[in-house]
Amino acid sequence: MKDFNFYAPTQVVFGRESEEKLPQLIQRYGGGKVLVHYGGGSARKSGLLDKVEKMLTEAGIPYVELGGVVPNPLLSKVREGIELCRKEHVNFILAVGGGSVIDSSKAIGYGAGYAGDVWDFWDNKAVPQACLPIGVILTIPAAGSEMSSSCVVTNDEGMLKRGFNSDLCRCKFAIMNPERTYTLPPYQTAAGAVDIMMHTMERYFSKYEDALLTDAIAEALLRTVKEATPKVLKNPEDYPNRAAIMWASSLSHNDLTECGTEKDFASHKLEHELSGLFGVTHGAGLAAIWGSWARYVMDKHLNRFVQFAVNVMGVHQDFTDAKATALQGIEAAETFFSSIGMPISVPQLIGRQMTDDEINIMVEKCSRGGKLTLGAMEVLAADDMRKIYQKANK
Repeated sequence: MKDFNFYAPTQVVFGRESEEKLPQLIQRYGGGKVLVHYGGGSARKSGLLDKVEKMLTEAGIPYVELGGVVPNPLLSKVREGIELCRKEHVNFILAVGGGSVIDSSKAIGYGAGYAGDVWDFWDNKAVPQACLPIGVILTIPAAGSEMSSSCVVTNDEGMLKRGFNSDLCRCKFAIMNPERTYTLPPYQTAAGAVDIMMHTMERYFSKYEDALLTDAIAEALLRTVKEATPKVLKNPEDYPNRAAIMWASSLSHNDLTECGTEKDFASHKLEHELSGLFGVTHGAGLAAIWGSWARYVMDKHLNRFVQFAVNVMGVHQDFTDAKATALQGIEAAETFFSSIGMPISVPQLIGRQMTDDEINIMVEKCSRGGKLTLGAMEVLAADDMRKIYQKANK
């Protein structure tokens, strides 16, 4: 079991009408003038933005707004937000939405007080020293960014999708009302469920196999999301299961399921290039790539894959053939992904096979020209990345 330092400073306010506490929370964490940051029209159509504006106005909290965040949030929008914050002397950011809006808010928070270009942090040219405080009203449970130290942004120039981690960007509070997820489209609900599961699986598949309590927490979280997702797809207003998924989103990425293990995240980084190149939904891309990664690394880590098969996917263990059990676990996961409408190969994801040139572009970006490796349980060089993409392309 690996030594660990668990840090989860975000205040979670969970439940029906939890957004009513917004003004007090902003004031508690020093908000003077607020940037309300959001995505498309759904926040407005749902009435949530109107409610936020009304509460801020009645509480005497000045604010400015910036919408238009897209999935796989863009650096150009981040730069727009930085300039707005500087011009309006904003000292607090409120993200109203899901992971893309939260990540865009975090990047704006980094850049508002930085003299250089904010992309320097993702390009490993500088390390942030501060970040504007951020609060969240979560409407899409998926990315877990509301409690994580992670921030993923896509640079419009070259469509480079990269992640950066720092505790400076951890949100001060996260307001979570499961009722706000009732209107999510089925595809978005399913893709979010995959993203939640993968945040835990990327930590669960570790070379440290003796973190017994952490494993048990991870397995319970995975089983819960697996059981709850079909129920909310059938009945979108199933509050208990919507609540379970929303809470799982936070617990999957606040590092709780990493205590005593070591995160791998190779599948995530391989997927970043898929969504960067093809503009696909992140959770769907993870479903399309994970099985190929799993089969590629499985032979050296059979015990872990057998444990996943039995304890998470409910596979009957064949004590005479560990590999057969491990493969059944991978297949069971793919069967689940398919059952909720997710792709399990890249052709299913984008509607065609990738070309060799496209694979080479992704490998080049993912490995930074062959200079970087991926993964921790199994370290992947550029040639390994290429083979996994090729497996996923069938």
